[in-house]
Amino acid sequence: MFIKQISVFLENNPGALREMTELLGKGGIDLLALSIADTQNFGIVRLIIHSGQIDAAIDMLKKGGYIAKVNHVICAAVPDRPLGLCELLAIIEQAGLSVEYMYSFLRPSKTGDAHMILRLNDGQKAANVFAMKNVTMLDQAEVDEL
Repeated sequence: MFIKQISVFLENNPGALREMTELLGKGGIDLLALSIADTQNFGIVRLIIHSGQIDAAIDMLKKGGYIAKVNHVICAAVPDRPLGLCELLAIIEQAGLSVEYMYSFLRPSKTGDAHMILRLNDGQKAANVFAMKNVTMLDQAEVDEL
């Protein structure tokens, strides 16, 4: 159970993140979740948006001179309480998986759970393990409803 994420390569310059988010915002793109990781020269911005806006966002970004691509990640529900995330990480560790990156979802959920966006070294194995361990994964339609 995967959802779509947009990854954008962004120069590591003052104002670059604001300019990119302004471009998307003026185009009517609503950011549901965002993460940025940087190196000395560039950053990688990861975005979750409504699936119906992905093509438009990619088009805007490319016309704006950005390198952007769509990839797939898992959105897992985590009990919003102490040790909730730790329990998910224990399942990942016990399965012999590793987290490449992770960030939290910005929208409140109807269930009261927190939601984590995860990229693991083996996404399909992770999805199978999560299903066996009853970890709730949101599909694209469920993310679009948040």
